Amino acid sequence: MSRYRVPRPGGNRSRPPGVTVSGRLYGGSSGVTTFGGLGLNGRLRRWWRRGRWWVLGLVLVLVVPPLFGALALRVSYAGDLRDDARTRGKDAFWIGHAWVDGRKKDADLTALAARLKGTGIRDLYVHAGPLEHDGTLPAARYPQAKWLIDGVHRTMPGIRVQAWLGDVLATEGPTGLRLEDAGSRRAVVGSARQILDAGFDGVHFDLEPLHSDDRDYLSLLDDLGKVTRARKAPLSVAAHQIDPLPGAHTALGAVSGSEKWWSQEFFGEVARRVDQIAVMSYDTWMPLESLYGGYVAQQTSLALEVTPESTDLLMGLPFFHEDDLGHHEDAETVAAAVRGARLGLGRTDPGRERFGLALYVDFAAREGDWAAYRAGWH
Repeated sequence: MSRYRVPRPGGNRSRPPGVTVSGRLYGGSSGVTTFGGLGLNGRLRRWWRRGRWWVLGLVLVLVVPPLFGALALRVSYAGDLRDDARTRGKDAFWIGHAWVDGRKKDADLTALAARLKGTGIRDLYVHAGPLEHDGTLPAARYPQAKWLIDGVHRTMPGIRVQAWLGDVLATEGPTGLRLEDAGSRRAVVGSARQILDAGFDGVHFDLEPLHSDDRDYLSLLDDLGKVTRARKAPLSVAAHQIDPLPGAHTALGAVSGSEKWWSQEFFGEVARRVDQIAVMSYDTWMPLESLYGGYVAQQTSLALEVTPESTDLLMGLPFFHEDDLGHHEDAETVAAAVRGARLGLGRTDPGRERFGLALYVDFAAREGDWAAYRAGWH
């Protein structure tokens, strides 16, 4: 982000008449150096009289709103949890490509079944892509799909195996999938049909970075819905977070060229077109666990307000461990996310049944993540 530079009062003033060639005049018995006829102390006082309002303005703009925002999130994280704000048996689990490319074996499947026993996980989003930039999907990317699907149905009755398909969109760079191209959208629909023909129970899309109010994306979802409804298969999507303040995505886009959030209205339009929507409620920039938990509570409430009762709403859990600008693992904990989701659910729509948590991701999860998920949600 660019820094705003405070202009120095008088800094561009031309040389006043009568100044010597050296640019200095000396006078007065005190021997104080003067510039343009003003004593040094006088210029400092004049600078402060004019500049203090700039300083005060910067403080108000840069410091006060974040402080109030942090306070609001901390308050959002406080309060009692409802006893009934617990699993509804509609959770999901993102799992990696190793499950369909031949690296996983029968022993791994047995261990997965044991891991999921007694949880509320109903859907597995198994990575079967990525899509090509033209929207097509080579079948060679998922050679062991039948082994996985049959194995899950045999050892984990009631759990569905959805193909997780994604690609980078050409929204912030020169390469990637272009949703504005009708041919590419048709190819994506063809890839969904291909996945269902391969035996997957449903299809889960994660296309990023996806800007708010993308009408081509909504058109794609309309076309995908026709295919999945005809097959009685779920259509699921991973969703960006919702503007924490109205217009936040627009402001960030104007400053950085990249939009992190969706408007709440756009989130609702997406949710109305799918059977499941999973919010990627991590990588939030939050530096403290209490702020992250409050943020998840806020996001849960915002999403519940616009997600129809006919759509499963899932809040993402960070089952991974990184430490960078966007994600602080000491702050973005599973325990904080679970508590935040429960708070948001209890405050906004405690009777809602079509609600769950989505765990990201299997190959980075630790025992502590599983323990926090079970303890907080079951």
